[in-house]
Amino acid sequence: MAPGKKSSSTKATKHHDESSLSLVNVDADQSQTLSVAPIVSSYNEKIRPVLDALENLRRLNISREGIQLPTIVVVGDQSSGKSSVLESLAGISLPRGQGICTRVPLIMRLQNHPLPQPKLILEYNGKNVSTDEANVSHAINTATEELAGTAKGISNTPLTLIVKKNGVPDLTMVDLPGITRVPVHGQPDNIYDQIKDIIMEYITPEESIILNVLSATVDFTTCESIRMSQTVDKTGLRTLAVVTKADKSPEGLLEKVTADDVNIGLGYVCVRNRIGDESYEVARDEEMKLFESHSLLSKIDKSIVGIPILAQKLVHVQAQIISKTLPEIIKKINEKLGNSLKELENLPANLSSMGDVMATFMQVIALSRDSLRKILLNGDFEEYSEQKEMHCTARLVEMLNSYASELENCSESNPSKDFLMDEIKVLEEAKIIGLPNFMPRTAFLTLLSKKVKGISYMPINFVDSVWNYLETVVISVLNSHSSNYYQLQVSIRRAAEILIAKKKKSSTQHVQQAVQMEKHTDYTCNPEYLQEYNKLMSHQEAFLKEVMNVNREGNTVKLEGVGEIDVVKLMKYPDMLTLVQAYDLKARLIAYWKIVLRRLIDVIALHLMLSINELISNDLNKEICHELLNPSGGGVERLLEESPSISGKRERLSRSVKVLRESKDTVANIMDRIGVYGDN
Repeated sequence: MAPGKKSSSTKATKHHDESSLSLVNVDADQSQTLSVAPIVSSYNEKIRPVLDALENLRRLNISREGIQLPTIVVVGDQSSGKSSVLESLAGISLPRGQGICTRVPLIMRLQNHPLPQPKLILEYNGKNVSTDEANVSHAINTATEELAGTAKGISNTPLTLIVKKNGVPDLTMVDLPGITRVPVHGQPDNIYDQIKDIIMEYITPEESIILNVLSATVDFTTCESIRMSQTVDKTGLRTLAVVTKADKSPEGLLEKVTADDVNIGLGYVCVRNRIGDESYEVARDEEMKLFESHSLLSKIDKSIVGIPILAQKLVHVQAQIISKTLPEIIKKINEKLGNSLKELENLPANLSSMGDVMATFMQVIALSRDSLRKILLNGDFEEYSEQKEMHCTARLVEMLNSYASELENCSESNPSKDFLMDEIKVLEEAKIIGLPNFMPRTAFLTLLSKKVKGISYMPINFVDSVWNYLETVVISVLNSHSSNYYQLQVSIRRAAEILIAKKKKSSTQHVQQAVQMEKHTDYTCNPEYLQEYNKLMSHQEAFLKEVMNVNREGNTVKLEGVGEIDVVKLMKYPDMLTLVQAYDLKARLIAYWKIVLRRLIDVIALHLMLSINELISNDLNKEICHELLNPSGGGVERLLEESPSISGKRERLSRSVKVLRESKDTVANIMDRIGVYGDN
């Protein structure tokens, strides 16, 4: 920052408190001036440069940075006399006619200047159009048509009217379209909603002072403008009311403005509208006579009647709101500028060379592999502490437990269902000419194959769901570490999808092979098989006696290790040899089936963990390199392109920094000037 700028900021801070107060102190001489020429602001010397600075901030569109400016917002129902009030303050004629005359927000900047002739300038769409008192109404209409069209619709694009004239108060006000509920020919059906949206946008900020224009001829509680202002200013602390057409409805006006049934915290001012071709000087004289001589209106306190009093109140309120909000505006500008600069500095640098690309690529892959190793292998999820779906070891264990439970509880694993019936049927079909007590191996393999086939879809579904989950995790991690590099992100995402598809296919083939082995081969060296088999065989004799006991009560027999068994069907087989062989076959199947299920759980779990390890250690690198170096995909050169989101963010932040720096200079300069006045 230049030395001069630093000095400005220091001065601005030094004189901040007293300069803010100095804007609103009115001494005896100033009060006397107001009584002599009340339409002229007594604050010109200090308020003018502040208003100029605020207008510069408004031109910079600082509201886009989330910083609201103090504004007097003029609202009122259609035909409330809003235009007449503004004409009286500005001393110029505004557009008149049926329906909505103000179709865009009209920012009126009144500046007291000792000019021989008034100077009027319209600013809109980047234009500066000079006009005069005779043609200002036509010029406003022309500008409005350019902004809002030639029909009777409205627009939220503002139009600024600068009035430099001797005797006007230094005020900046925003005149908004009059509120109407019924659209006339040429207006859209939702005209009321459009107007309401514009009004609410302007009056909602706490920095806005609401100048509510009310007609004396109506019940204030029914005015739509009052309803709108009360929704954002319930206590009325920032609402000032102007009551027009006092001469047309004097009855009960005193009671209306003293009872205050609608919470007007800043008070009322009653005025008389200019009639016909009256000059503004004549209109002021007639207004003064009206409130002094009328039998009813003369009873209203003189401190709340007349355009001069309104001008005085507005200037005073304007100074107060500026004094209150200017320090906060300065603080917000500095904070926003600091944040934007920091955010801009934290954006990734553009990749301008192949060296940059390769360095970035290596960093992204290294960080991604490190994150994947932590969450998939080590159970370290600190990086994603609030995202439970990224606590991968826990989620994988949950999936594995669910798969194991599904296997163990499926119908094929229920030994008591149709106990011995399948075994008897298979034994009858497997009979051969030979010894009567010979157990054919084909019977065992037939039953085993049938059972394995019944659950074969489960392990395949399990590995499919695991790899779907892993795909989500891997892509999420890769996206996170490559979020600043759009083209790189696209490439590595595609590589990850291809790799996961390959891994899923490999796991599916592995599972299918494991299932086929279980269907066609019966083998285990696990001692638990014989332990379980012998345990079941030890209950064979007792079980068969129960089955053959015709005097037994009930149809079920409890068999340890199996449960309650319905033996009604078994009683049809009096051949003890058949039952003995069937029981033996069942005992072998029960004991061996536990080994099969354990293998289909453990072996698949080990295979998946090995596959995950290989993915992180080698496969991911290879697949991404293959994708990046593949000329058909555009090669590494395409990675030099910046992400649309990053380039958009860089452009937005750069624009924001430019606006905020200009805004900071503007307020620093004005605080310097206020400080000088404060010293004097």
